[in-house]
Amino acid sequence: MKVYGVIGWKNAGKTTLVERLVAELTARGYSVSTLKHTHHGVDVDRPGKDSRRHRDAGAHQVILASSARWALMTELREAPEPRLEDLITHLDPVDLVIVEGWKRDSHPKIEAWRAETGQPLIARDDPTVRAIATNDAPAAVQPVIGLDDIPAIAEFVLADLGMAERRRA
Repeated sequence: MKVYGVIGWKNAGKTTLVERLVAELTARGYSVSTLKHTHHGVDVDRPGKDSRRHRDAGAHQVILASSARWALMTELREAPEPRLEDLITHLDPVDLVIVEGWKRDSHPKIEAWRAETGQPLIARDDPTVRAIATNDAPAAVQPVIGLDDIPAIAEFVLADLGMAERRRA
């Protein structure tokens, strides 16, 4: 599976970019999965629910399943946060995995950047950032693509990964 990242500072538009990029690529016939990193203690479960009670009792893993979807929850219980490479192994095979976050990992990335965040470009110090998606005009060595030009961003990512363009379904 090919992996490509979307990074940037808070409020730079990362999640919107990932959402729109996934829609564009799936419309072109690619199968896509995503991984999102967060610094918050995320929980897809609610206190008092049966699956949460299983976890609270000490279960290492719990699968919550229905006819519409399933989710696997793994309790780290003081273990270190898993590496991106390890998490990817839990995904079913797809054409492309888009990763939001993990800005210090070595996979190729595009940086979402907005001047109004007041943050510097990550790309200046990170050779894994291949392009910058922005509607502002930063001084950058990397190619700059309009943050709202999703077809151009998709084409850049596909070309950067050496993936043949597919015709729209």
